[in-house]
Amino acid sequence: MSTGPSVREVALIGVPTDVGASDRGASMGPEALRVAGLRERLQAHGLVVHDRGNLSGPANPWLPPVDGYRHLAEVAEWNRKAHEAVHAELAAGRLPIMLGGDHCLGIGSISAVARHCRETGRKLRVLWLDAHADFNTSAITPTGNIHGMPVACLCGFGPPELTGIGGQVPAISPKWVRQIGIRSVDAGEKRFVHEQDLEVFDMRYIDEMGMRHAMELALATLDERTHLHVSFDVDFLDPDIAPGVGTTVPGGPTYREAQLCMEMIADTGRLASLDIVELNPACDVRNRTAALAVDLVESLFGKSTLMRKSSRG
Repeated sequence: MSTGPSVREVALIGVPTDVGASDRGASMGPEALRVAGLRERLQAHGLVVHDRGNLSGPANPWLPPVDGYRHLAEVAEWNRKAHEAVHAELAAGRLPIMLGGDHCLGIGSISAVARHCRETGRKLRVLWLDAHADFNTSAITPTGNIHGMPVACLCGFGPPELTGIGGQVPAISPKWVRQIGIRSVDAGEKRFVHEQDLEVFDMRYIDEMGMRHAMELALATLDERTHLHVSFDVDFLDPDIAPGVGTTVPGGPTYREAQLCMEMIADTGRLASLDIVELNPACDVRNRTAALAVDLVESLFGKSTLMRKSSRG
């Protein structure tokens, strides 16, 4: 078994916007993660960390949706910028960590990863750690907020301004996605998820079968040609331990379940890109959620609570 990610250089890319969200505040997420010591904690694990600072883009106009999409032009511009920044780091052999920002930014990040995989002949596996499936379209969305649509857009269901980022439509196949921790899905969205046959390990499944079994299935069939991308929405976590998000949903993974999830990902040695999104310091308590997110990200890069002897080293 591998001892961890093969890439030892990482790049932090701040994308400070809440333009796709239902609440203001996720734009402050990148700085909160930096204040919580993300760079220093990763360096302590032997990683070379390049902090690229924050991308700049359009302000949040805070307007109602038009034709089922809220802030489409601004969302598209931020995602194009995120796409280019993430792709540039991958092309240079570094592991990009996108610091959001809201989860609409997954469109830009994951389309860049998919493009890199096409260029290098790799397979892609996306782990979507989230309370929400984010598989809405303009026809079924109850809000028009695009942070509820990124997985659908990546799978080709959305406006061309978003589905076309990265140069191939669809950017990914639903078969490449494993969703974990889901517990809040709109009625129309649920039908659409079933139609597209997304593999979802919701909280009912995790309660019944355990996080270990869910993760074993989610990580099955990875090999040395697989690029593993983790899109970590902080609202994946139970709000009792992670209150600093705009859309809290009770009944999420506990600290121990989340740690196991992250450690099992690290065990694969395949992690090659990461999003950390939807951290909202305006909803947090003394930066507690940012500190927890950094702690869990450390586990993705090899911090282990394991005491027994293992092949991890």
